[in-house]
Amino acid sequence: MESYRYLLDLALILLTTKVFGLLTRRISLPQVVGALLAGLLLGPACLGVLHQTEFIYQVSEIGVIVLMFCAGLETDIDELKKSGKASFIIALLGVLIPLLGGLGVAAYFNQPGMLETTANSSLILQNVFIGVILTATSVSISVETLKEMGKLNTRAGNAILGAAIIDDILGIIALTVITSLADSSVNVWLVFGKILGFFVFIGVGGYLIHILFQKWVKGYERDLRRFVILAFVICLLFSYCAEEFFGVADITGAFFAGLIITKTTHTNYIARRFGILSYIFLSPVFFANIGLQVELPKMSTMIVVFAVALVIVAVLTKIVGCGLGAKMCHYSNQDCVRIGMGMISRGEVALIVAAKGNALGLMAPELLGPVVIVVVITTIISPILLKLTFREKKGAVQEHDYVETELIKQVQSFEDEERQEKSRFIKNK
Repeated sequence: MESYRYLLDLALILLTTKVFGLLTRRISLPQVVGALLAGLLLGPACLGVLHQTEFIYQVSEIGVIVLMFCAGLETDIDELKKSGKASFIIALLGVLIPLLGGLGVAAYFNQPGMLETTANSSLILQNVFIGVILTATSVSISVETLKEMGKLNTRAGNAILGAAIIDDILGIIALTVITSLADSSVNVWLVFGKILGFFVFIGVGGYLIHILFQKWVKGYERDLRRFVILAFVICLLFSYCAEEFFGVADITGAFFAGLIITKTTHTNYIARRFGILSYIFLSPVFFANIGLQVELPKMSTMIVVFAVALVIVAVLTKIVGCGLGAKMCHYSNQDCVRIGMGMISRGEVALIVAAKGNALGLMAPELLGPVVIVVVITTIISPILLKLTFREKKGAVQEHDYVETELIKQVQSFEDEERQEKSRFIKNK
């Protein structure tokens, strides 16, 4: 008999994420924190009312893809170009310093008689892999927080976006190098070739899409909704090709698809349509799903101590590494702190890397618990700290109703555009 439990699951997720979002907003925290807490409360870590299903997982995957696609649509390309060199330096230090920090913590604790782990590889490879896990950055959390505050297109916001995308590429390279040492079937040079091929694909694909939009737009001005469908198709195709053919994260493909479309006609119309879809359905499922994945196993006292040390190092190394990189690129002290805070979150990226290492014997199953703790804590505190760094001075306009205000504006804009389209259509007739 067919089960309709997924309908109840979605209803619970949407209701609780909104309720918790409103509660966290009342205490001046980003609503995304409420969505994460809702997933934790409903999931196996607390009440156990909901569990991750294949359907929820797939909807959450579409959610993060659309979230990053919207980030690309709303990004100021000229400002992003200005921060290109700075983003690379920020990302590089934001990878190297956490890598060294994780290696140091693992080298101290992961000794015979201390953690008593059961990994199959050498201690050196295990320790380096812990460092590789800490290099990850989950930009989706920071993107949602910045959008909620209306700060996505600030100088610091663009630097966070650019650095996180480059961080993703550097993280793939680091993961490939370490796994190739443990698995002889992995070819490092092939991975480099695929990454290069991805950027060639982006360039050629972007050029063709611009030609398509320019030719198609002339004949179909009366109904703009078809451009939204075409944009969604491009987003999904770029996401699929990034993962399937080039080994790059699907969210990276989605972000570049958004960047390409942002230079075409009717970008604002497309962005508003996707913004509402993301806000009312996809984003809440994605953020709640992160909380649903948390299952804290029984851990020994020493592993708990290791987890605490790993959390501290995970937070400090991103702040120091990315902040130092920003300072080298002449950002203000305040922006350096903002960039560091925005890169703290590890999110699902660290879980994926940890699962890969566990499968290859690079990390013992006993250390999955500490990694989960790092993911949960960094995911929750990153938007909180980011909000604090953007806090306005006394007397300034408050930003906490930004999302609702934007949605009201969007609905009014839709109505105006549709009236204009109908009037043009009647005149042409």
